[in-house]
Amino acid sequence: MLTRKSFTAMCSALLLGTAALSSSAFAQSYFELTNGFQDLYAKSLGEVRKCMESTPNRFAVCADSLRGEGNAPFILMQSETDSPVAVLVHGLSDSPFFVSAIADELYSQGYTVIAPLLPGHGLKDADADMEDDLLAERWQAHIDEVITLALGASSSGKVVVGGFSTGGALSVDYTLKHPDNVKGLMLFSGALALNGNVESLSKIWGMRWLAKMLDGDYKTDGPNPQKYPKVASFAGLELMSLIREIREQLEQGATITVPVFIAHSEADQTTPIEGVENLLASVDANNTFYVIDASHNLCHADLVVNRRLLEKMNFDKNRADLSETCSVPQVNPQFFPMMRALRGFVEFSLTNE
Repeated sequence: MLTRKSFTAMCSALLLGTAALSSSAFAQSYFELTNGFQDLYAKSLGEVRKCMESTPNRFAVCADSLRGEGNAPFILMQSETDSPVAVLVHGLSDSPFFVSAIADELYSQGYTVIAPLLPGHGLKDADADMEDDLLAERWQAHIDEVITLALGASSSGKVVVGGFSTGGALSVDYTLKHPDNVKGLMLFSGALALNGNVESLSKIWGMRWLAKMLDGDYKTDGPNPQKYPKVASFAGLELMSLIREIREQLEQGATITVPVFIAHSEADQTTPIEGVENLLASVDANNTFYVIDASHNLCHADLVVNRRLLEKMNFDKNRADLSETCSVPQVNPQFFPMMRALRGFVEFSLTNE
């Protein structure tokens, strides 16, 4: 006979068993994702280890070849095994540090967030990488590897991809080539056009060879411990070749068929806003375009910077060339409204995808 007491005990046992299964599934998922992530970087960084700043839900991969922990690739892991997954890619010459404020926002919205480190970045010695003729192809291959890992952790079999600057261009490139793997696209100062002078110079015969000469012995140490002091000229040409590849796909009729979030400054002189405006003409899905008015004079790199990020950056003004425009990082005064727009995009455009 099933008494009330025995029924209660049975229910408690079932609940405990379900919790144990859930905990076990989470532990297995966490292990597979973090172990695969660490193995991925052991190939390029040498001997790797978990960073000291890692926490139960934040896993970061460190190595002696990196400039510091701020340059390390990381994962923000939700405790639920069925959480959606986002991949956020940093920009040219910088590191995953610069997408961390956006990663925190997506994490607060229930996403597991993966922030990879592009080949040639975050290193004490990057000279050979920054003159590698296959650098752009290596970026693309690495994004493929990271997203394959992310897909294995996604219960829906799809991921949200996005990034800052060059990371945005790589995200568009991946989405065009693998639309069935992508749930949504997010671009922050997306590099889909470059300064007119750069675009013109990139067309000149022999410019790639000249760029390597101008870069010389590429220096990675500068006033900002989270990024290189300047963009390598040759790496900039590699980015330009990636942008042209995207343009060719769009000109041939390719379209973006997933929801798109774009945030861009009208004052951006590094990646002019017309690049993302032109992309929108090829978007056949819901989109949110958050434009920061030119009156804010917001520099390209500052779009992803909030107060907390700036404080953690440890920028040394004494080593900066203060005569250069945008040489000193500043807080994006529209960061919080931009994040509200991102939350709305996640809630209304991605939730039902």
